[in-house]
This record gives sequence, structure tokens and C-alpha cells, in this order.
Amino acid sequence: MDQEARNGELTHHVSKKPKLTSCISEAEIRDEFSHHQHGVARINNGSFGSCPKSVLADQQKWQLKFLQQPDDFYFNSLRKGILESRAAVKDLINADDLGEISLVDNATTAAAIVLQQIGRGFTEGRFHRNDTVLMLHCAFQAVKKSIQAYVTRAGGSVVEVQLPFPLASEEEIINEFKKGIEKGKKDGKRIRLAIIDHITSMPCVVIPVRKLVKICRDEGVDQVFVDAAHAMGSIKIDVKEIGADFYVSNLHKWFFCPPSVAFLYCRKSILSSDMHHPVVSHEFGNGLPIESAWIGTRDYSAQLVIPSAVKFVSRFEGGIDGIMQRNHEQALKMARMLANAWGTSLGSPPEICAAMVMVGLPSRLRVMGEGDALRLRGHLRVRFGVEVPIHYQAPKDDGQPQAGARDKDGIITGYARISHQVYNTMEDYEKFRDAVILLVEEGQVCQMLLTE
Repeated sequence: MDQEARNGELTHHVSKKPKLTSCISEAEIRDEFSHHQHGVARINNGSFGSCPKSVLADQQKWQLKFLQQPDDFYFNSLRKGILESRAAVKDLINADDLGEISLVDNATTAAAIVLQQIGRGFTEGRFHRNDTVLMLHCAFQAVKKSIQAYVTRAGGSVVEVQLPFPLASEEEIINEFKKGIEKGKKDGKRIRLAIIDHITSMPCVVIPVRKLVKICRDEGVDQVFVDAAHAMGSIKIDVKEIGADFYVSNLHKWFFCPPSVAFLYCRKSILSSDMHHPVVSHEFGNGLPIESAWIGTRDYSAQLVIPSAVKFVSRFEGGIDGIMQRNHEQALKMARMLANAWGTSLGSPPEICAAMVMVGLPSRLRVMGEGDALRLRGHLRVRFGVEVPIHYQAPKDDGQPQAGARDKDGIITGYARISHQVYNTMEDYEKFRDAVILLVEEGQVCQMLLTE
């Protein structure tokens, strides 16, 4: 197969929208996720996602296809299958060209690809020492480690934009971002890369990426990388409207693929040829999409079932758009129910929430640090069968509470990040509500809790 065929055009048409015969029923949804552990209120879809039985069945078919005849699989099925998956992603995110789409394991791999390219700019002398990479302070820890590994070791510097939380509006984000840009350009330095989360992980907030990308362009930032690990299947993505140079999103978190698979969009430019997969294999130098599609013997099935996930979401009323809207509405409804029951508040307004919402926990639980947050999370899992991440939010340095961060007993320093996905029920959130109420009634504080 020549390079153009591998990287560009499919030899047959791939249907963008599978024809819907009838909407999926509640019973069918229950069956699709019947492999989930029973008795667990699984309100943490944001961490690892969820994969329905029908997609898992298709994944197993791909795995067996490889095991039955590996040579035929590699030479006659793999590339064609990955091309079809890339074509599906291209349509979903409104990219211009199939060559702009690569499939990788996860957002962490994509970050390494982008940051290696920046690191080479320093080691090869194209960037000046202490030129900067701009990022949000709550960026995913793996991204921070990648910056440390590839950029700061090569002579670059980092500016972290402090994301206010709790938030009253997106204007607070924009104002802090502008301050970060000003700091990054101080003393004649140049911002070589801005890393912008589309949905932050913890605390979770939908970032106005299009506005921040425009600010970057206006301020002369060289490149913009949007880390949208939680975006695909959670909010609408249009990479042309967003305007970033690079955009990554996992498909195993909110788009029903098995772990792990993500897409990396690289806008066509002179930079494209300098993007390489961190695992160097036979395809090195043939372009990132091809490099990523063949990195040696491994399980490619998660990448190959993207069309199956597209077919699954088409069974729902409104397709993926309908799922996103309903998840957003239900996440907010459940968050408000919890906040009302506990006498607390949400961490951000509805317009900057997607399918994950931060809900304040009663101050009487005394979440006083990251250790307390982990202890509470483990206790909820072991004692109550509730799986939900807990966030510790330190008070301001002056000890004064931020707006909306107080309940009747004191300053709210603990927040739960609840998710809503199609398999969730009201009972999941009621179970969480009642568990917290019981802990408060028992006079429990985080330092007292057992996790085993």
C-alpha cells in the first residue's frame, strides 16, 4: 500500500451516520452495561469511561482476527481499519483533511508528541533559553511531567496560570489567562507553546478555548495545544472553529470506546513534518498518522472499534449530540439535588459544566488536604459502594472564603466531581447523598475514616 493510500483516501465510502431504525430502550442500555460491577454507584465516568457490550464484542472480533492469522491482519486489515477509524474522527470533529488525524493510546501520548517537538526547538537552538510554555496550574499531572521531561530539561521555562475556583463566570478564567500571557512574555521572552485544557480534570470546568486561542494568536504565541482529554462525547468539538494547532481527546472516556484510544489533530502546517510518535518503529519519517498506526506488535483493537462506537451512539435519540445534552442536564440536576441535601453549592455555573459537575461537600467532614480527599474517596468506595473523586480546595491565603464557598458550618474545602453517563440512575446519586448525610450525622471527619 503506498503512502498516499495509507494516509489519505479510503478506497470505499465510510458512512458518516449509521441509519437509525429505532431508539435504544432502557432495558437495552441496562444490558449493554450489565458487565459493570453490581451494587456500585459508578458516578466517576470521567476517569476511565465505559464501554458497552456491543463495542466490546466487536473489539474481541478484531482481537481474534489478529490471533487467527497475524500476517494477514497486519498486511491486509490493520491499516484499512485504522483509516476507517480516522475518517470517522475527522467527520466528528470537522477537520479538513484525513492527514490531520492520528490515533494514539491516550492524551498523555499526544502530549508527549507535542512537547517532544517543543523540546527539540530548545535543543536545536531554534528557541532561546527560558522561552516559555504556558499552562493552567490544574493541568493533568502527566502533562506537567512531560513538560519537565522534554522542555525544562532542554532550557525552557514554564508559566502556570492560576485557575480560580469556585468560579462565577468564564471571565475569571480569561482574565487570569491574560495575566499569564503577560508574565510569559516578560523580559522579552517568547511563549513557544500554550497548553489549554478544554475541560479541566480536577476541579472540572469547561474552558472557553476558542476565546483563549484567539488571545494567543493576538499575543503572538507560537503554537497552541488543546488538551481535551474529557471532550469527545462530552461537548461539541469543531477544530476549525477552535483554531488550535494541536487538539487531543480520548475516545475511551466519553465516546464508549474500550481503553485506550485517543485522536491527535495536528493542523496542516510546516510543523506537521516535525511531529513524531515517541515509539520509533519502521514507519518513522512517513508522517505522524502512519507512524502511529504501526508501532510494532501490540493490540490495536481499541483503535479499530471507533466505527462501532459511532454505531452505538447512533442508537440514541439525537445521536451523540442528544447524549451530550442529556448527560449535561442530568449531571446538573443531580448536582443540585446533592447540594440542596447537604446545604452546599456548585463549584461553577451551569454554562461552564458539561457532563461532570463539582459539588461542595459539607464543611463538617473537614477535608483539610489531598490525603483527606483520598481517604474520603476510599471510605465511600469500601463502606458505601460509591465511586466518586474528591477534590481538596484550599482557602485563600488570607483565610477568607471565596464567594459561594461556605455552608452554615464553615468554609467548604471539599468538592465531589460527579459524572453522568447513559447507564447512571437516580439511585446512584441518592446512594452518594445518603452516605454523606450519614457520615455527617455520625460526626465523622476525614482523618477518622477507614479505607479498608
